[in-house]
Amino acid sequence: MKALFALLLACLVCAAQADIFRPAYLELREAGSDRYEVMWKLPTQGDTRLAVEVKFPTGTMQTSPVQGLISSAAYVERWQIARPGGLAGQTIGIDGLAGGITDVIVRLERLDGTSQVERLLPHRPEFTVKGSTGTAQIAWSYLVLGIEHILGGIDHLLFVLALLLIVRGGKRIVTTITAFTLAHSLTLVAATLGWVHVPGPPVEALIALSIVFVAAEVLHGLRGKPGLTARAPWVVAFSFGLLHGFGFAGALAEVGLPQTALPVALLLFNVGVEVGQLLFVAGVLGVRELLVRLPMTLPAWTLRLPPYLIGTVAMFWVIERIDSFWI
Repeated sequence: MKALFALLLACLVCAAQADIFRPAYLELREAGSDRYEVMWKLPTQGDTRLAVEVKFPTGTMQTSPVQGLISSAAYVERWQIARPGGLAGQTIGIDGLAGGITDVIVRLERLDGTSQVERLLPHRPEFTVKGSTGTAQIAWSYLVLGIEHILGGIDHLLFVLALLLIVRGGKRIVTTITAFTLAHSLTLVAATLGWVHVPGPPVEALIALSIVFVAAEVLHGLRGKPGLTARAPWVVAFSFGLLHGFGFAGALAEVGLPQTALPVALLLFNVGVEVGQLLFVAGVLGVRELLVRLPMTLPAWTLRLPPYLIGTVAMFWVIERIDSFWI
């Protein structure tokens, strides 16, 4: 029944109170024959540097001292390395990948303009450096990166989930998701290509506030007072989708785009975001359809649990992100 589905959604939202997507970032830039510039960016815990280190293959030499600084709630280190024969075909790993860092985004930029992008997880904290990659390999890397980003972006998924608690009917759902997709695609492209510049912290706070708004709209509907989202969900989805697009652009800026295949990488990252979003929507609708068929009835008050939990989590993010303005 619908009440049972609501209870399941409440459990999902409780799980979503885990830490927000906080990746570390490793950039390797080829600087010449067998030489590389290294940039290692870690999210901080207060003023403490997390004990997570890059493990280079045997024979790698550090050729410059490590320079570190605190920047935008992250600890950034830069240095140079060299290895006879280069890094192609070698394995690079991350030691200590746990405790607040969900994953590591790796970007290797070669002299010929091609690049390699990897996402390392706690259960798979290493990768093999490849030789020059073609357009097809770059496209696949950014497609997977887009899918992984949206499925790891709890705030974006909670916004979509809140919309699905309001919108009913296949046509209205398709129209709403299409409006959201179109909006965040526009701002993702505009921000990534430098046509529009918007500061990241206020955007992240507004994204969290958009979730609070839609959660409140769910409650209005349950009280028999449907709001704007119930009447014209595509308007709300498009308006807030513009904000979410800036959030996606911020994530893509962390990884960067290969100059030799910039249009392909940008397009496939966006396609990956849409694929991940559609997988999530299909999963939610599938579970809802399955559970409403079960012969079980729960108290009516359980319908209010999901919007209250979604709104509470989102409001916590609003306060947390506003507080980061002064860090």
